[in-house]
Amino acid sequence: MNQSNDPASLTELLERLRSNTAGQGQVSVGDILEAVGERSFGPIVLIAGVITLAPLIGDIPGVPTLLGLMVLLTLGQLVFQRHSIWIPSKLARRNIEREKLAKGLDWMAKPARFMDRWTKQRLIWLVTGPGQYAMAVICMAVAAAMPLMEVIPFSANGAGLALMAFGLAIVARDGLLALMAFLATGGTTWFILNNLPW
Repeated sequence: MNQSNDPASLTELLERLRSNTAGQGQVSVGDILEAVGERSFGPIVLIAGVITLAPLIGDIPGVPTLLGLMVLLTLGQLVFQRHSIWIPSKLARRNIEREKLAKGLDWMAKPARFMDRWTKQRLIWLVTGPGQYAMAVICMAVAAAMPLMEVIPFSANGAGLALMAFGLAIVARDGLLALMAFLATGGTTWFILNNLPW
């Protein structure tokens, strides 16, 4: 699923998104997909996690659900080995303010540099082949739960952290980070089950 022109680090991904959306008043889902690359689910999941986790963006009502839908649609097609990603035009046109996106990306810059120094290729068997597809299925499950998370405070942040970790694990080919992403997913699931509003 990985392509040679995919970003090689979280910092590179943030820079690509920042530069590709410069000068725009609004940034659409289509713009985000075009900026991060539409052929590999690693960058797509990574940027969805970053945006969900970032202040001012992930707290906007509807944004976690929108990003969850984007992840669900793209991963579903990638799992079935489509060569290009199709998303409905109505979803592609949904947007957020460029100013809020830029502030969120700026907030993520320092953590991104720290994470890039820490990540490296290890336990690669966990992020390739069957392991990669298993992560895709788990990310789809997390994305499908995003609407529920909007009514449970802070749960979407946990989902954003899990998606970001899974995405970065694929981009960096870091199996240890993938294991941490599994733990983050389990912790978020436990938190949701213990805070259901019914």
